[in-house]
Amino acid sequence: MDEIQQSDSGPATRECSDAMAATPALPRGGRVLKAGLCTAVALCLAASFVHVILVFLHVAPANTVSKRYSPLINAWVYPFFEQNWRLFAPDPESVNRQILARTAHTGSSGSVRVSPWFDLTAVDRSAVVHDPFPSHTAQNMLRRAWAGYVDSHGGDDKARTERALMMQKYLSNIAADRAAARQDGTFDFIQLRVVTLPIPVPGPAVGNRPPTPVENRLLPWWKVTRHGK
Repeated sequence: MDEIQQSDSGPATRECSDAMAATPALPRGGRVLKAGLCTAVALCLAASFVHVILVFLHVAPANTVSKRYSPLINAWVYPFFEQNWRLFAPDPESVNRQILARTAHTGSSGSVRVSPWFDLTAVDRSAVVHDPFPSHTAQNMLRRAWAGYVDSHGGDDKARTERALMMQKYLSNIAADRAAARQDGTFDFIQLRVVTLPIPVPGPAVGNRPPTPVENRLLPWWKVTRHGK
């Protein structure tokens, strides 16, 4: 009886040992790749969780947590993850804004050369009118930059917060790049003028008089990176 049990258990034990020995070990490169993949997935999940929490605190009503960590929340949300509800509660524009720019360059002798005003908004409009697939840059970049500038500065042009400084730099860089593409010569200062015009009421026009500007806002001269040669 003992011999049968030993003979029965012997082959089974050897078969299990042979199967375990036949299982190939994962090569070192594969282990490293697997560990890296797991780490990347964990980091993506953690970043997604942090992103959702920060955006939620941004759109939620003001509370103790959002007030305490507002610098961190704003640094994460602006300018790429800004949230608004215009899709669900649209607010149609009642005015048209015309953004003009001019540049200045100070020569070695101290003389200042100022360029004529040119219309940045008209350039964007001409790029959109006859294009069936207009770019987001032509449609919204300048307009959104101005909206962000007004939101962060209010009625004056004094930057009192870090975000206001960022929006001022953003707007001046856009204007400087477009000015450099439209004119020759060197400049290192730029100035903007924003003319706000009411949108005419639908129906027959009364007379041929142009609409009276609601606002004609002249911004200060801003120092920019030298453009041109």
